[in-house]
Amino acid sequence: MTPSDYHEALWRELPDGLTPAAFEPRLSFLLESAAPGLRVLDVGCGEGAFAARLLEAGSEVVGVDVAEEPLRRARLRHPVLDLRLLESESSWGLEDSSFDLVWAGEVIEHVADIAGWLSELRRVLRSGGVLALSTPRLGRSELLGASLSERLFARQFDPRSDHLRFFAPATLRALLEDFGFEQVQIRSRGRPGTARLLLCRAVRSRY
Repeated sequence: MTPSDYHEALWRELPDGLTPAAFEPRLSFLLESAAPGLRVLDVGCGEGAFAARLLEAGSEVVGVDVAEEPLRRARLRHPVLDLRLLESESSWGLEDSSFDLVWAGEVIEHVADIAGWLSELRRVLRSGGVLALSTPRLGRSELLGASLSERLFARQFDPRSDHLRFFAPATLRALLEDFGFEQVQIRSRGRPGTARLLLCRAVRSRY
Protein backbone atom coordinates (compact mmCIF):
# COMPACT_ATOMS: atom_id res chain seq x y z
CA MET A 1 0.00 0.00 0.00
CA THR A 2 1.37 3.41 -0.98
CA PRO A 3 1.19 6.38 1.42
CA SER A 4 -1.53 7.85 -0.78
CA ASP A 5 -3.58 4.65 -0.59
CA TYR A 6 -3.12 4.62 3.18
CA HIS A 7 -4.47 8.14 3.63
CA GLU A 8 -7.36 7.49 1.26
CA ALA A 9 -8.30 4.38 3.24
CA LEU A 10 -8.21 6.33 6.51
CA TRP A 11 -10.56 8.96 5.15
CA ARG A 12 -12.99 6.42 3.69
CA GLU A 13 -13.46 5.03 7.20
CA LEU A 14 -14.52 8.42 8.58
CA PRO A 15 -18.15 9.58 8.39
CA ASP A 16 -18.92 12.56 6.20
CA GLY A 17 -19.17 15.95 7.86
CA LEU A 18 -17.47 15.33 11.21
CA THR A 19 -16.65 18.49 13.14
CA PRO A 20 -12.86 18.59 13.65
CA ALA A 21 -11.75 17.83 17.20
CA ALA A 22 -11.48 20.92 19.45
CA PHE A 23 -12.68 22.98 16.50
CA GLU A 24 -13.69 26.15 18.33
CA PRO A 25 -10.52 26.66 20.42
CA ARG A 26 -8.33 25.82 17.44
CA LEU A 27 -10.30 28.19 15.18
CA SER A 28 -10.08 30.98 17.74
CA PHE A 29 -6.31 30.48 17.96
CA LEU A 30 -5.96 30.45 14.16
CA LEU A 31 -7.99 33.61 13.65
CA GLU A 32 -5.62 35.48 15.98
CA SER A 33 -3.05 35.29 13.17
CA ALA A 34 -5.42 35.68 10.20
CA ALA A 35 -6.49 38.99 8.69
CA PRO A 36 -8.31 40.22 5.58
CA GLY A 37 -6.09 40.12 2.53
CA LEU A 38 -3.55 37.63 3.86
CA ARG A 39 -2.72 34.67 1.64
CA VAL A 40 -3.16 31.55 3.78
CA LEU A 41 -2.23 27.92 3.14
CA ASP A 42 -4.27 25.32 5.05
CA VAL A 43 -2.05 22.21 5.09
CA GLY A 44 -4.04 19.02 5.68
CA CYS A 45 -7.27 20.91 5.11
CA GLY A 46 -9.49 17.83 5.32
CA GLU A 47 -13.12 18.68 4.56
CA GLY A 48 -12.36 22.39 4.53
CA ALA A 49 -13.88 23.56 7.83
CA PHE A 50 -10.98 25.84 8.78
CA ALA A 51 -10.36 27.02 5.22
CA ALA A 52 -13.99 28.07 4.88
CA ARG A 53 -13.83 30.15 8.06
CA LEU A 54 -10.59 31.77 6.94
CA LEU A 55 -12.27 32.71 3.68
CA GLU A 56 -15.18 34.24 5.62
CA ALA A 57 -12.63 36.27 7.58
CA GLY A 58 -11.38 37.82 4.34
CA SER A 59 -8.22 35.80 3.77
CA GLU A 60 -7.22 34.39 0.40
CA VAL A 61 -7.07 30.65 1.09
CA VAL A 62 -5.55 27.60 -0.56
CA GLY A 63 -6.36 24.24 1.03
CA VAL A 64 -4.18 21.20 0.37
CA ASP A 65 -4.29 17.58 1.42
CA VAL A 66 -2.51 14.34 0.53
CA ALA A 67 -5.80 12.46 0.07
CA GLU A 68 -8.46 13.07 -2.58
CA GLU A 69 -11.42 11.86 -0.49
CA PRO A 70 -11.47 14.79 1.97
CA LEU A 71 -10.98 17.22 -0.92
CA ARG A 72 -13.96 15.68 -2.72
CA ARG A 73 -16.08 16.24 0.38
CA ALA A 74 -14.74 19.77 0.81
CA ARG A 75 -15.57 20.68 -2.79
CA LEU A 76 -19.16 19.58 -2.28
CA ARG A 77 -19.51 21.49 0.99
CA HIS A 78 -17.47 24.59 0.06
CA PRO A 79 -17.37 24.91 -3.75
CA VAL A 80 -15.72 28.35 -3.69
CA LEU A 81 -12.56 27.09 -2.00
CA ASP A 82 -9.26 26.67 -3.87
CA LEU A 83 -8.43 23.05 -3.03
CA ARG A 84 -5.44 21.08 -4.31
CA LEU A 85 -4.05 17.57 -3.97
CA LEU A 86 -0.44 17.22 -2.82
CA GLU A 87 1.54 14.54 -4.58
CA SER A 88 3.64 13.89 -1.47
CA GLU A 89 4.33 15.24 2.02
CA SER A 90 7.64 16.73 0.93
CA SER A 91 6.96 18.03 -2.61
CA TRP A 92 4.05 20.45 -2.73
CA GLY A 93 4.36 22.08 -6.14
CA LEU A 94 3.63 25.57 -4.73
CA GLU A 95 5.59 28.75 -5.41
CA ASP A 96 8.37 29.92 -3.11
CA SER A 97 7.45 32.55 -0.49
CA SER A 98 3.85 32.63 -1.71
CA PHE A 99 1.95 32.62 1.62
CA ASP A 100 1.72 34.99 4.56
CA LEU A 101 0.34 32.38 6.95
CA VAL A 102 0.47 28.59 7.00
CA TRP A 103 -2.02 26.68 9.17
CA ALA A 104 -1.34 23.03 10.01
CA GLY A 105 -4.02 21.81 12.38
CA GLU A 106 -3.43 18.31 13.78
CA VAL A 107 -1.10 17.42 10.92
CA ILE A 108 2.51 17.36 12.12
CA GLU A 109 1.96 14.26 14.29
CA HIS A 110 0.96 12.27 11.17
CA VAL A 111 3.96 13.21 9.01
CA ALA A 112 6.53 10.53 8.18
CA ASP A 113 9.12 12.73 6.42
CA ILE A 114 9.20 15.55 8.96
CA ALA A 115 12.36 17.13 7.51
CA GLY A 116 10.93 17.24 3.99
CA TRP A 117 7.56 18.51 5.25
CA LEU A 118 9.01 21.35 7.33
CA SER A 119 11.40 22.30 4.54
CA GLU A 120 8.49 22.65 2.11
CA LEU A 121 6.44 24.55 4.66
CA ARG A 122 9.28 27.02 5.23
CA ARG A 123 9.90 27.33 1.47
CA VAL A 124 6.34 28.41 0.65
CA LEU A 125 6.09 30.82 3.61
CA ARG A 126 7.38 34.33 3.00
CA SER A 127 10.18 35.76 5.10
CA GLY A 128 8.57 36.98 8.32
CA GLY A 129 5.43 34.96 7.63
CA VAL A 130 3.62 33.06 10.36
CA LEU A 131 3.21 29.34 10.99
CA ALA A 132 0.26 28.39 13.19
CA LEU A 133 -0.21 24.76 14.16
CA SER A 134 -1.90 22.51 16.67
CA THR A 135 -0.93 19.03 17.79
CA PRO A 136 -1.73 16.74 20.74
CA ARG A 137 0.40 17.42 23.81
CA LEU A 138 2.65 14.78 25.32
CA GLY A 139 3.85 16.32 28.58
CA ARG A 140 4.75 15.20 32.08
CA SER A 141 1.18 14.47 33.15
CA GLU A 142 0.48 12.39 30.03
CA LEU A 143 3.71 10.44 30.45
CA LEU A 144 3.09 9.89 34.15
CA GLY A 145 -0.45 8.70 33.53
CA ALA A 146 0.71 6.34 30.78
CA SER A 147 3.41 4.91 33.05
CA LEU A 148 0.93 4.17 35.85
CA SER A 149 -2.05 2.90 33.89
CA GLU A 150 -2.17 0.27 31.14
CA ARG A 151 -5.44 1.77 29.96
CA LEU A 152 -3.94 5.26 29.61
CA PHE A 153 -0.81 3.84 27.99
CA ALA A 154 -2.92 1.98 25.43
CA ARG A 155 -4.91 5.14 24.68
CA GLN A 156 -1.81 7.33 24.36
CA PHE A 157 0.27 4.88 22.30
CA ASP A 158 -2.35 2.84 20.46
CA PRO A 159 -0.41 0.89 17.77
CA ARG A 160 -3.40 1.23 15.44
CA SER A 161 -3.26 5.02 15.63
CA ASP A 162 -2.04 7.03 12.65
CA HIS A 163 -0.07 9.31 14.99
CA LEU A 164 3.59 8.80 14.13
CA ARG A 165 5.09 11.51 16.35
CA PHE A 166 4.49 12.86 19.84
CA PHE A 167 5.37 16.37 20.99
CA ALA A 168 6.03 18.16 24.24
CA PRO A 169 6.46 21.95 24.23
CA ALA A 170 10.26 21.72 24.43
CA THR A 171 10.61 19.21 21.58
CA LEU A 172 8.23 21.12 19.31
CA ARG A 173 10.07 24.38 19.98
CA ALA A 174 13.48 22.80 19.30
CA LEU A 175 12.27 21.23 16.06
CA LEU A 176 10.85 24.47 14.68
CA GLU A 177 13.92 26.47 15.65
CA ASP A 178 16.11 23.90 13.90
CA PHE A 179 14.14 24.56 10.70
CA GLY A 180 14.49 28.32 10.71
CA PHE A 181 11.56 29.53 12.79
CA GLU A 182 11.83 32.10 15.55
CA GLN A 183 9.59 33.82 18.10
CA VAL A 184 8.11 30.39 18.83
CA GLN A 185 5.14 30.74 21.18
CA ILE A 186 3.46 27.60 22.54
CA ARG A 187 0.44 27.34 24.78
CA SER A 188 -1.42 24.32 26.12
CA ARG A 189 -5.15 23.82 25.99
CA GLY A 190 -7.05 21.42 28.26
CA ARG A 191 -6.66 20.01 31.74
CA PRO A 192 -4.32 17.22 32.89
CA GLY A 193 -6.05 13.87 32.51
CA THR A 194 -7.93 15.01 29.41
CA ALA A 195 -6.92 15.19 25.76
CA ARG A 196 -4.70 18.27 25.61
CA LEU A 197 -3.47 20.38 22.73
CA LEU A 198 -0.38 22.37 21.94
CA LEU A 199 -1.17 25.58 20.08
CA CYS A 200 1.94 27.00 18.44
CA ARG A 201 2.72 30.22 16.60
CA ALA A 202 6.13 30.81 15.01
CA VAL A 203 7.67 33.25 12.57
CA ARG A 204 9.77 32.29 9.55
CA SER A 205 13.19 33.83 10.09
CA ARG A 206 14.19 36.60 7.70
CA TYR A 207 17.08 34.98 5.85
